[in-house]
Amino acid sequence: MKFDKKPLFLITIIYLSFISLGLPDGLLGVAWPSIRGDMGLPLESVGVLTTLLLCMSALSSILSGWVLRRLGTGTVTFLSCLMTGLGLLGYSLSPGFGWLILCTVPLGFGQGAVDSGLNRYVADHYSSRHMNWLHCFWGMGASIGPVIMSQAVTSGRTWRGGYRTVSAMQLTLAAILLVSVLIKLWQDRPVKAEGESNEARPKARVFGKFAPSLAVFLFFIYAGMEFTIGVWLNSVLVESRALPVAIAGLCVTLYYGAIMVGRFLCGIVVNRMGNMRMIRLGLVLAVAGGLVLWFVPASWGAMVGISMIGVGIGPVYPCLMHETPARFDKATSDKLIGYQVGAACLGGSLLASGLGVFLSHITLELFFPVVVVLLGVNFFINELLERKAKAQTEDAELPAAQ
Repeated sequence: MKFDKKPLFLITIIYLSFISLGLPDGLLGVAWPSIRGDMGLPLESVGVLTTLLLCMSALSSILSGWVLRRLGTGTVTFLSCLMTGLGLLGYSLSPGFGWLILCTVPLGFGQGAVDSGLNRYVADHYSSRHMNWLHCFWGMGASIGPVIMSQAVTSGRTWRGGYRTVSAMQLTLAAILLVSVLIKLWQDRPVKAEGESNEARPKARVFGKFAPSLAVFLFFIYAGMEFTIGVWLNSVLVESRALPVAIAGLCVTLYYGAIMVGRFLCGIVVNRMGNMRMIRLGLVLAVAGGLVLWFVPASWGAMVGISMIGVGIGPVYPCLMHETPARFDKATSDKLIGYQVGAACLGGSLLASGLGVFLSHITLELFFPVVVVLLGVNFFINELLERKAKAQTEDAELPAAQ
């Protein structure tokens, strides 16, 4: 059962929480040259921080189901935001690289837990419109963070000032979240059907069955594809297609902007069209954009193609996430969402780095067919998952019908 009529205060807090989730994502990339210069660190040291951040986010996402059942979404979101704010504050006060490593642990744990927790809460309590707009707000935060850091660095407040600013924003939100918990705004379960009780809750199996395992793998592949495009697009357009640096940079901006536009537009129509139709239409549009990007080497081809890809894949992640409770029983979906977020974290790192090594040793021009193939693989896996999930649900209902 979905709930769209919620207190305005709560839905505002949820949107603000996802803006805050996106804020730290682009900080390190902008701040690293200054951090490296101040601390005398080698260039590759940033890989230690990003890898640790990824591992902590994935771990907290996987564990989130257990924690959320015991503390509730509101409390977990408050604690996660508090950890993130303190981690960012620790960055701003760091005397050396070891301190940065230490502060990355709560930063990663906080980001992973709030990501999976809010995804689960919105999937349970709100329509797909809010899920799409939620992820649109994440993109807004991810765009604002680098601007804050760039302004801090160029205005003389240094990278430490940028981290202090974002930390203050996170801690302010944590205080608001604490108020929301104290006045009991959060409802951690949909209204139960008559006769249903928490004591009768079945044990969830994620990796013991094909459909849940396939759902986790789909998020690994999708996030890996989305992140790979964002990471490698600029280099491929400049080095393989010989496009001007300014045009290549514009294409990357168009890509992330188009993802936000796709999610916003999807939020307007998805309640009427449904998650599956939006996923299918989006991936078909993205494949068409991939073909334009591949076969039209001119600047306009790159801009049009990547915009089509961005708009097309924009709704995929939030619609897949929102479809999870519809595909699986409550116990499985609660646990599965955390695994899906964790798989997305791992896929974003492992697939992007693996394909980068592969392309650099063969030819960067293979980037374009690889993108088209990955988009097609996402479409195929989603269709297979839909059939397997339906078959699994029908099999589970047979004994009850008999």
